[in-house]
Amino acid sequence: MVAKKAAKKTVKKTAPKKTAATKAAAGDKPAAKKSTADKTAKTAAPAATEAARAAEQTGAPTVVAKKSASRPAAGAQATAPVPPARAVAPDELAVRPGEDPWTPEEVTEARTLLSSEILRLRRELEASGAALAGLMRDSGDGAGDDEADTGTKNITREHELSLAANAQEMLEQTERALARLEAGTYGLCEVCGKPIGKARMQAFPRATLCVEDKQKQERRG
Repeated sequence: MVAKKAAKKTVKKTAPKKTAATKAAAGDKPAAKKSTADKTAKTAAPAATEAARAAEQTGAPTVVAKKSASRPAAGAQATAPVPPARAVAPDELAVRPGEDPWTPEEVTEARTLLSSEILRLRRELEASGAALAGLMRDSGDGAGDDEADTGTKNITREHELSLAANAQEMLEQTERALARLEAGTYGLCEVCGKPIGKARMQAFPRATLCVEDKQKQERRG
């Protein structure tokens, strides 16, 4: 009986020890791993910060900067660069077969002539506008004029209107010719697309039709 009681006491005393050991084995090891991971993270964070500070001081690029530089911004669309417009060389202007190509001096002369003609026509239009305004004012004040005076004023007014319309048409043709010279289409017929001819363009810088199409236009008109 004494031996049985002693055995029971031994079992009771050793059982809690096994349970404690089991708990320690089950619960203490993860805790140790967790604390090790925390220590590693805490150690790595200052190291990364120090590395970033060192990179800023030395001017060395970081890996993050390289990645952000190589990636386009969100929502941005890649666009191809627009090449600059190429200036047309004088010898690329249209000429008839057998004619010499345009030289830079000849192109400069044509550009100067057209530009000065534009300025002249604009001044002429301003003068015609002022003259027409004076004639219209006089026609309103001439209630006591006789028929001869009224007829003279009407003829003068019609003449000024005709001059202004002619100057306006020539101005538009000259401006179009200058634009065609800058665009490289100077000397090409606007109807058939064939070369007008260098000699004709030098004689009539505002020409937009070749001889054949010009003659057809005159016959229809």
